[in-house]
Amino acid sequence: MAAAEEEPEPLTEQLDVARGLENLPVSAWPPEAGPEPFQYTPDHVAGPGADIDPTQITFPGCTCLKTPCLPGTCSCLRREKNYDDDLCLRDAGSEAKYAEPVFECNVLCQCSDRCRNRVVQRGLQFHLQVFKTDQKGWGLRTLDFIPKGRFVCEYAGEVLGFSEVQRRVQLQTIHDSNYIIAIREHVWNGQVMETFIDPTSIGNIGRFLNHSCEPNLLMIPVRIDSMVPKLALFAARDILPEEELSYDYSGRFLNLVDCEDKERLEDRKLRKPCYCSAKSCAAFLPYDSSLYRPLEKPDVSEEGSV
Repeated sequence: MAAAEEEPEPLTEQLDVARGLENLPVSAWPPEAGPEPFQYTPDHVAGPGADIDPTQITFPGCTCLKTPCLPGTCSCLRREKNYDDDLCLRDAGSEAKYAEPVFECNVLCQCSDRCRNRVVQRGLQFHLQVFKTDQKGWGLRTLDFIPKGRFVCEYAGEVLGFSEVQRRVQLQTIHDSNYIIAIREHVWNGQVMETFIDPTSIGNIGRFLNHSCEPNLLMIPVRIDSMVPKLALFAARDILPEEELSYDYSGRFLNLVDCEDKERLEDRKLRKPCYCSAKSCAAFLPYDSSLYRPLEKPDVSEEGSV
């Protein structure tokens, strides 16, 4: 009598944190305990107080139909190439004080989809995983080797106005995680362009990135279709499989601290401890005091004083 064949155990469907909205699925570990639910979006969405709809196309396209997009001939490349032939960000991981602006070719451009000035818009190219850390809650790591300069992921969420940012910050308790990031770009004549992104309830996998005082990612504002920048994270060095991904929440790189930051270190009442374990660890997470100013109240004049 032939031995009965054992039926194979059914494969458990692995959780995709990105819910099929990215090029590649994003797994979670441990698989039986995923992160708290949130609304997934791979791109920015307009939130309360946003001055510009991030989905609105505001840039004209280049006319590079028969020639490749190169500086001097392509209207999207004002100074030099943004990426090299391996699609790596030029000067990634440099200790320059400010990042150079990056403009990619957009939906109105006549160049092909294979244009080398289209990188961030291509989405995820490496397998990433959301995982439970020992002290920092959920984190994000790579399952693939990532070469220095390659695009890793975006930090996407609701685009907010400053008053809404203040309102949300005021509602936070000491136990709440703050996902709101403020990007300040110095343009001309001393003017500063501010962008506020909150992926707390609506966001992408970038919300799981933890801070490090010696990060392996560098955040660069990249503009494609809209004046609202995509907050793109690039590998600041070669990153090995299973390595946690991190960036400096302050926007600096390699923990370069200026005088203003040193003054802020004195106010530790609202500071949260940093668990990055880097040699140059500042002990506390970066703290943007401008977001914690009291909400402005309208002036109310006294009536009928006797």
